[in-house]
Amino acid sequence: MKHYLAVYTGSPSAMDAWKTMDPSQREAREKAGVEAWTAWVAKHQAAIVDTGAPLGKTKQVTTQGITDTRNNMGAYTVVQAESHEAAAKLFEGHPHFTIFPGEAVDVMECLPLPGM
Repeated sequence: MKHYLAVYTGSPSAMDAWKTMDPSQREAREKAGVEAWTAWVAKHQAAIVDTGAPLGKTKQVTTQGITDTRNNMGAYTVVQAESHEAAAKLFEGHPHFTIFPGEAVDVMECLPLPGM
């Protein structure tokens, strides 16, 4: 089976809006989201290679140096599947974008390093 990296994405503006939501409403959605995410993990446990984690603040490194930046990446998970399509289907209806303010899950095959 091949491995696939799933990157949970959402715009910084969507996260900013989430943070300004009424606290009791946000707390209720967070509770529902955590329960749904836990159920998703249980349902797909056989396919999950690395449950992953939320991603923190970003530092970008270039030839000009190191700077703070923002991007759309919010978390990651590594799964295994028979095909790219099968890996992507694992994330249909995911709570990342049905309950939380996420916008999508990008699924990419983890390719072998050339020459290794």
